Amino acid sequence: MNVPPALPRRYVVTPEPASASDADCATFLEHLSAVLARGEMLVQLRIKSFDEEAFFRIAQHALARCDAAGATLLLNGKIADAALASLPRAGRHLDGTALHAATRRPLPAGRLVCAACHTLDDLRRAERIGVDFVTLSPVLPTLSHPGAPTLGWERFATLAAQVAVPVYALGGMTRAHLDDARRHHAYGIAGIRDFW
Repeated sequence: MNVPPALPRRYVVTPEPASASDADCATFLEHLSAVLARGEMLVQLRIKSFDEEAFFRIAQHALARCDAAGATLLLNGKIADAALASLPRAGRHLDGTALHAATRRPLPAGRLVCAACHTLDDLRRAERIGVDFVTLSPVLPTLSHPGAPTLGWERFATLAAQVAVPVYALGGMTRAHLDDARRHHAYGIAGIRDFW
C-alpha cells in the first residue's frame, strides 16, 4: 500500500454550518479551531449548501486555521479550478459525482486527493485516477441515513483488500472503532458526529 507521508488515522468530516451568514460561519470556524486543538490533523470541509463564493470564503478561513495547526484540509463543495488553485495547500475530496466525472487526478502530487467510494467499481476508478486515499461507506448504520443498507465489516474488508490505496471506514464510526477498522483492512476511520 502506498501511504502518503504522515497520513493520520482519523479523517474528520465537517457538518454543514447553520447558514452562510457571518455569525454562523464564525461559530463554525471556532468549532473547527477546537477540533484542531484536540489534535485532529486531517479535515474535510464538506459544505454542499454554499454557492462558490461563500464556499471559497469559508475555505480560506478554514485553511488558515488548519495551516496554523499543521493540519491538512481537503475541500468538498462548489469550487472552481481557479479558486482551488489559489488555495495551494488545500486538497480535494471527490464525492461520487466528481469521482465518476474525473478522468485524471485533479491536483498535482503533494496535494492530497481523496474519493468517496461505495462499491468495488468506485474503488478501482479512484485508484486509476491516482487518488491518495479513499473513504468506503457506509460500514455501519448512521443517524444521517437511517435504514440505509450498510456494508458491514466483512464486506468492507473484502472490498478494502482489493485496492492498494489507503481506505478509511466511514459510516457509523466513532473514535473507538479504529482498532476494529484496522483489523478489517482499513487504514483509518472517518466521520462527522463523533469526530466534530
